[in-house]
Amino acid sequence: MLESFYLTGWGAFAMMLFMLIPFMAVFLWVVYRKTFVDPSPSNTDRAKYVRAEWAWIGLVVVVFVGVNMASIDFMPTVRTAEAAASGAEITEVNFSAESWSYDLPEVKIEVGKPIRFSGKSLDTMHGFAIYHPNGKVLFTMMLMPGLENPTSLIHTFTEPGTYVVRCLEYCGSAHHEMRDEIEVVAAGG
Repeated sequence: MLESFYLTGWGAFAMMLFMLIPFMAVFLWVVYRKTFVDPSPSNTDRAKYVRAEWAWIGLVVVVFVGVNMASIDFMPTVRTAEAAASGAEITEVNFSAESWSYDLPEVKIEVGKPIRFSGKSLDTMHGFAIYHPNGKVLFTMMLMPGLENPTSLIHTFTEPGTYVVRCLEYCGSAHHEMRDEIEVVAAGG
């Protein structure tokens, strides 16, 4: 359940509705009351409003912190650290990017085995985003020129297929053509 909440757009949509619907209900109730029931200036004690404001702010903070704490396990950097600490054998994929192509080595990538993608940009800012065959972005890295160490991330593929690699950082006139493919095979395949 949490995975589909954090790894799809439905989680963000649900949180937006969770915060927006109560706010809109209160807003419309106040507008209705001040328009049709009692249009005169309010004589309600200001302290009553302050308590309601603090209650609303408190709810927003608690929900925001709770949702973000629950999302930690889904962050690519946390998954990278967990994979590195697991002691499992990690396949290294070292690549470079330059206008308008990737230099990806031919590496056998198997489902269930951690892969460390380490990339450098040779000329300008580039992105390195891997798309699942169904079109969903699995992760993205930013490749900056001039860095001594490569940008690195560990990912474990869960399904075989042809994964598309695209640059998500505008890098010039042929940016839209900067793409490659990675073939992921079933374990033992």
